[in-house]
Order: sequence, then structure tokens, then C-alpha cells
Amino acid sequence: MKTKFNNSIIKVEDLVKKFGNFTANDHLTFEVKEGEIFGFLGANGAGKTTAIKILCGLSVPTSGKVEVAGYDVYRQTNQIKRNIGYMSQKFSLYENLTIKENIRFFAGIYGMSRKDIRIRLEELLDRLKIENLKNELIASLPLGWKQKLAFSVAIFHKPKIVFLDEPTGGVDPITRRQFWDMIYEAANNGITVFVTTHYMDEAEYCNRVSIMVDGRIEALDRPQELKKTYHVDSMNEVFLKLARVKN
Repeated sequence: MKTKFNNSIIKVEDLVKKFGNFTANDHLTFEVKEGEIFGFLGANGAGKTTAIKILCGLSVPTSGKVEVAGYDVYRQTNQIKRNIGYMSQKFSLYENLTIKENIRFFAGIYGMSRKDIRIRLEELLDRLKIENLKNELIASLPLGWKQKLAFSVAIFHKPKIVFLDEPTGGVDPITRRQFWDMIYEAANNGITVFVTTHYMDEAEYCNRVSIMVDGRIEALDRPQELKKTYHVDSMNEVFLKLARVKN
């Protein structure tokens, strides 16, 4: 089966990140294709967050080659930041601002013009059916809606890549499914999605998945291929097999 993804938008070769004598990322090598939904999995402390900070231009590797959206992480971090979106587990919105104020604020940071902000704001409010809530404080919204809005804000400027760090933590299964519908829509519109999650069923939704253990990538393939390789029926069983081998 041929993949529909051709050009690599993230290239990582022999990435090492050390903190003193501790190696958080141990010679990572992988690529992410344009328009792909790429799952970046691993237990707490496996090194995922450290790697994401490097890919977002927020941290410099100890060694190795890393390109994001065609830019070098050592020399071109500002260009990287302009071409990505980011959403953390805690949804990254200001609770004491309204929906409309949050969108305008972050769009301004990304350098969008007032005209583009106005047009896309109207489109977003209409698509989410929340025109009547635009002046509501973020703090007043349910968690699921906060996370949907945080994702919408993260891709409001139409970045090439969006990084999602455990975006569905704490929400109910129905809301998680709706959130993944938004991820599919973004990917269909050409945005590459780089996502971490602790929910192994969500790994099934990714085009490809890597699994980190103790700072190293122990497995990387399509979910179906990983299940065949490890002779199991679910990604949760793949994850447990890898974790047990290392422990």
C-alpha cells in the first residue's frame, strides 16, 4: 500500500538532548510527512515533551540535525515559530478574556492583518455555531469547548504544522471523538498534525505512530503494521509490550 504523503515537513536525524549527565532524547531519527497525522507516544518521562520543545524552536539540541517546515532549529527558530501552531494539555487560552478577545490576541501575535482576523473570526464562529457566545469569558465554558477553541486558535493562522500535546486529556469520549473530527478536517486542509496522547485508542486514528521508551524511539510505523509486528489486537497492547521489554 502506497502512502499518500510525499514531502517531509519534519526531518530529525540523530537528535540528542542532554541535561547534565541525563539524556532526555537519545539519538532520535524520524521524518513526518506533509498533511500527516503523526502520533508521538510514550510514558511520562520518555522524552516526548523535550523533543516537542526542540521541534517548536523553544529548545536547542545538544547534537543532531533537525528541520521543521524547511527551517533549521539551530539558526531559524523565529521562522519555525511563524509556521507552526501549538496547543498544550492545558489548552493555552486566557481564562479572563472572552472568546473573541482570545482569538484576536493570538491572531495578532501570529502577525495576521486586521482584515484577515475579522474574516476568519466570523468564519470560525459560524463553523462552531458559537456566534452568540463570542463575548463569553473562557473561564465560563465547559472543558470540552475550551479545548475545541484552543485547537481552533492554534490553527487560526493556517500554520504548516500544529503540535498537540495531550489535547484530549480529561474530556469525555464523545468530546474526544468530536475533537478528532476537527483534527481530520485540519489534516484534510493540508495542516500536518503532530500529536501526543495517553489514550492508546487515539493512536489508531493516526497515519503513523512512534513509541518512545527511555528517550529512544523503540517503534515507528502505521498502527496496523505495529499490531501485526507485535502480534496483538490493539495499540494499547503494543505499548505494553514495549514498556515491559524495557522494564
